Amino acid sequence: MNRTALGARLATVTALGTALTAFAATGTATAAVTPNGEWAPFTRCPVDAPAMLAADGLAKTPQCVVASSPSGSIKLGSTTVTTGKTNLQMGVVQNSDGTSSVVAPSGGALIADSATVPGGLLGLMCPSDIPFVTAICDQLTNSTLNKITATVESVGTPYAFNQTAGIITGEPIVAIPVRIHLENPFLGSNCYIGTRSAPVVLRPQNLTFPDFGISFFNGDGSTADDGELTRINLTGATQNDSTFAVPGASGCGLGLFGLIDAAVNAKTGLPSAAGENTLTLNDSQTYLAGLTAPGTAAPDAGKVLSQAWHSAVD
Repeated sequence: MNRTALGARLATVTALGTALTAFAATGTATAAVTPNGEWAPFTRCPVDAPAMLAADGLAKTPQCVVASSPSGSIKLGSTTVTTGKTNLQMGVVQNSDGTSSVVAPSGGALIADSATVPGGLLGLMCPSDIPFVTAICDQLTNSTLNKITATVESVGTPYAFNQTAGIITGEPIVAIPVRIHLENPFLGSNCYIGTRSAPVVLRPQNLTFPDFGISFFNGDGSTADDGELTRINLTGATQNDSTFAVPGASGCGLGLFGLIDAAVNAKTGLPSAAGENTLTLNDSQTYLAGLTAPGTAAPDAGKVLSQAWHSAVD
């Protein structure tokens, strides 16, 4: 392929990738709510999910859980990315036998800020001994084409929630299936590390003990010593996971025979076995809210919790 034809093809890839990325960005926005008072962190609790509404307060007890962090980092293979805010929200149904099940919000349990990959596309796959990829590397003369963002996305309902692990160190708190979306005009809109069927599974645990607090409040979020609801606050811990494996990138470069996938994986050391990757979440803030005496609301504890949350929403 001559340089003129190759340049035209690269321009087409760039334009199409930009258009697809813009389309994806306009199609994922969701409305947010801001509950009052003690409910404030619980902006996405799935209180109206059937499993939550069906919880009776005796055999099954409904709760809302939020875990957020303002910053952190994630190392995948040989690439480390500084992350921004992360926000995990879920409903939890605690069973009388000590087990629990997790209910995810309709938009996914985890929402995370996009992070910029250091070095951009040049750092992620250049130089390369693949001629087509080398031609792309030669085109990266401005920051717009070079910049890569990485976004961690939920791809399934979290599981294996351990409420006790939230107040101690060294025990996984919850398993979170995710994929990492890599975005750049040359990568197209379908470039991921991990997939829906084979996700990266994160299992964060406390490295340091969190500060413990408890508050009681009314359904509308106002604090009250005899409130019908209780909020447990676990704040200030550093959380970490170094147990997860990471598959290779796939779907990159608009399906150009897997050449860009191969270049990305070769440069970043993917796939990467468990123990070679690390997630760190700084200043984690975890909140758990539920009925103070759920048995007194039986058999309608789930409905009472839902009504209370809705009464606190602006």
